[in-house]
Amino acid sequence: MTKKEKASYVIKELLKIYPQPSCTLNYNKPYELLIATILAAQSTDERVNKITAELFKKYPTLESFAEANISELENDIKPVGFYKNKAKSIKETARILVEKYNGTLPTTIEELVKLKGVGRKTANVIMANIYGIPSIIVDTHCKRLSNRLGLVNSKDATKIEFELKKIVEPQLYTIFSNLMVYHGRAVCKAIKPKCEVCTIKDVCEYFKARK
Repeated sequence: MTKKEKASYVIKELLKIYPQPSCTLNYNKPYELLIATILAAQSTDERVNKITAELFKKYPTLESFAEANISELENDIKPVGFYKNKAKSIKETARILVEKYNGTLPTTIEELVKLKGVGRKTANVIMANIYGIPSIIVDTHCKRLSNRLGLVNSKDATKIEFELKKIVEPQLYTIFSNLMVYHGRAVCKAIKPKCEVCTIKDVCEYFKARK
């Protein structure tokens, strides 16, 4: 089985379990997804959603984030970790979006990654979910599962993204990425993965090595 065939098989099998995989961060406005994704670095979507439920009420506009008191904003997002850097990134990014982009989000990866606190993962989240452009989103789950399955052999997120682009059908980039998140949370956990109930273990290099 080639890597392309394996990727196709994995998608087909996982769609039987998770038929409508979608972004698991809550948002109503495009910039809210950007802020939520910045907050999600080294945290969990579940924790971020709890924080943003109140955060987006307190700061109802992009301008309110740009004008936020930095100490207060730090305190508001403290539970997600790395709150000092994240608060700076959110405030500065909000200011740039208001001043340079008239409150809208840039439409290219190249422009998005120029924003403070925005790397390729966050940029791809925006491209996929706001602009509907299929994108490979390499988060911790995608990185772990892609390596365990033997689709890639790297810890570098950018390398993984471009390797996966060679073997996943372009129109399925986002679906593949979301499936990695769903399956990573439910079954292929970082610690104590539930290999015995995994429906794709027959093509998994990690499982074969454990036997």
